[in-house]
Amino acid sequence: MTPADRSALPGSHARIYAVVRRIPAGRVATYGQVAELAGLPGQARLVGYALSAAAQDGPVPWHRVVNAQGAVSARAGEPGGSVLQRLRLEREGVRFDARGRIALEEVRWRPRGGARAPR
Repeated sequence: MTPADRSALPGSHARIYAVVRRIPAGRVATYGQVAELAGLPGQARLVGYALSAAAQDGPVPWHRVVNAQGAVSARAGEPGGSVLQRLRLEREGVRFDARGRIALEEVRWRPRGGARAPR
């Protein structure tokens, strides 16, 4: 299945956005974690595609999703997007180490009961 095919899955972007909107300020989730919670296991890249399509100043807090290493990833087609993501996270109290990584064990969002997004 190609990325274009995956993004056409019924409601996949809506399910991803529903999960991301639940991440509280000062917490982060990984792309893979969001995919799992959205009922799309193994589709971390699809989460990235969906978040890159989200409006930068829209209702989806895309900046709270980071890669599995706890680092920000560049937003496709948006120069300086990773800087903006880091600034937004820092404003929420998320700290980065000297290598530009977040201590996931400290700030990873853990939803109660591991609840998935509605389908």
